[in-house]
Amino acid sequence: MRLILIMVMLLLPSCSSASDSNKENSPAVTGQAQDAGKAGEVVTPDIELQIRKQIPEMNISGVRYSPIRGLYEVQSDNNIFYVDRTGKHLIANGHIFDTTTRQDLTAARIEQVSRIDWGVLPLDKAVVSGDPNGVEMAVFTDPDCPYCRTLEKSLKDLKGVKVYTFLMPLKRLHPDATRKAEAIWCSKDQHAALTQVMLEDKAISGGGCETPLDDIARLAASLNIHGTPTIIAHDGRTRSGSMPAEQLKAWLTRK
Repeated sequence: MRLILIMVMLLLPSCSSASDSNKENSPAVTGQAQDAGKAGEVVTPDIELQIRKQIPEMNISGVRYSPIRGLYEVQSDNNIFYVDRTGKHLIANGHIFDTTTRQDLTAARIEQVSRIDWGVLPLDKAVVSGDPNGVEMAVFTDPDCPYCRTLEKSLKDLKGVKVYTFLMPLKRLHPDATRKAEAIWCSKDQHAALTQVMLEDKAISGGGCETPLDDIARLAASLNIHGTPTIIAHDGRTRSGSMPAEQLKAWLTRK
C-alpha cells in the first residue's frame, strides 16, 4: 500500500511545477490531461505501444486505465500490474484500495480477468459428487496435494453443492500422483476411490483404462491453471487454495 502511495506521489505534479507558468511545462501538463480515461477503459494505441515496447518480454493481454491518473493497468494472463506511461516503472504485487469503501480494486479486477467460461469445461471428464441438484462448482485437484486434501475435507461437509473434480496430478511435485489419479478414474466408484486416497490415505490398485488426464492437463494450461487446488464457480469466478465448507458455500453463492 505504501509503495502505491509513493508511486502516486511521484506521478502527480509537484506544488512548484503546478504553480510554474513556464511554457516548457505546459505541453507535459496538457499531455497528461489528454491521457485521462475512465478506469477499466482500453488506453490509446500510442500509450499501449510505448508500454509494450518497454517490456517486450511480458505477455501482455491488455492495457487499461487504472483508477489513478498516470498509472496504467497491465494484464498479463491472470495477473495485474501497474506501470507509468513510459513503461519504465512497474508495480508488482501491489493492490489499489478505495479508502472510502475499503474495497480492494485490484483484487476485483483480478477476479474479473481470471473468470473462466463454464461451458469450456468437459464435465464428462470429471469425477462427479455431491448434491445432483445443487450449486455447481469445479475443482482441479492433485491426489497427493496436501491443500487439495484439506479442501476435500471441506467438500465432504458441503451441502447443496454439486462438485466436478478434474484430476490434475502435478508430476514434478508428486511423482506418485499420476498412478493414484489413474487408479481413481478407473475405479468402479470414482468418488469413493478419491475419498479413500485423499481422506483416508489408502493405497488403491487399479488403472489400465483410458483416462482423460492428458486432456485435463492441456485444458488447465490453456486456462492458465497451474496449481492445485483451483476452484471454479459456475459463474466463472476462480480461486486457489482450500477454505472451510461454510466459507466455500458463501463464495459459491455470492452474486
